[in-house]
Amino acid sequence: MKSPHDILIRPVVTEKSMALLAENKYTFYVDPKATKTDIKNAVEKVFNVKVLKVNTLRVKGKVKRVRRALGKAPDRKKAVVTLRPGDKIEIFEGL
Repeated sequence: MKSPHDILIRPVVTEKSMALLAENKYTFYVDPKATKTDIKNAVEKVFNVKVLKVNTLRVKGKVKRVRRALGKAPDRKKAVVTLRPGDKIEIFEGL
C-alpha cells in the first residue's frame, strides 16, 4: 500500500467544493489507482478525523491546442470525503 501522502495529491479549491464545506464534505485530487478504502484510511491518518463516506469520480483531461499540435491535460480522480459531525480539516479553514 502507498503512503497516505502519496494517495492524497492536493485539495480541490473551487466554488463548488467550498460550498460543500457547509455540509462537512471535503474534496481532494487523489491517486487514480486509489480505492475508496485507501482514500478513507489516508484522510483519517493524515488529518486525525473520522470519515463517514467517500465518493469518487474520474475527471477526463481536456484537449488543448498549442499552435498546430493537439495536447491533452492528464485524466484525474477526485474524491469527496464526508466527515463525522464536529470534525474539521484545518487546511480548508484558511481559504
